[in-house]
Amino acid sequence: MCSSMFCAVSAQSIYDAMPYATVYQDSLITKLLEAKISGAERQEKEVDGYRVQIYSSNRQQIAKGEAISLQQQLSNQLDLPIYVQYMPPFWKVRVGDFQSYDAAREYKERIISLFPELQGDTYVVRDKIHVLQ
Repeated sequence: MCSSMFCAVSAQSIYDAMPYATVYQDSLITKLLEAKISGAERQEKEVDGYRVQIYSSNRQQIAKGEAISLQQQLSNQLDLPIYVQYMPPFWKVRVGDFQSYDAAREYKERIISLFPELQGDTYVVRDKIHVLQ
């Protein structure tokens, strides 16, 4: 019985009335958390692989600006890293870190379906890629 505006309710009774929830998470999350807790953070390594090139130009007066602009425009729309690289005399924009040609080719098709205007400039290329160990 409550004598005031508020009633005292035991914490146990509140939890008894709450429904249970089951949380499912990807096993990679568990592994990453365990590595972080143990102090054994994963290291990034550079290996041979593939990227999807979406821009290349050697027009020195405007190529750098175009490459950076394209990176900024696409960064919110693509779910992989976008790299702007200068390989004299070319400025290039490349996407992703793929260990297989087939995975890069599939992502290339996805980019073309999202941005048909890039079709003529989009290729799968060999490159040094970043992978976690």
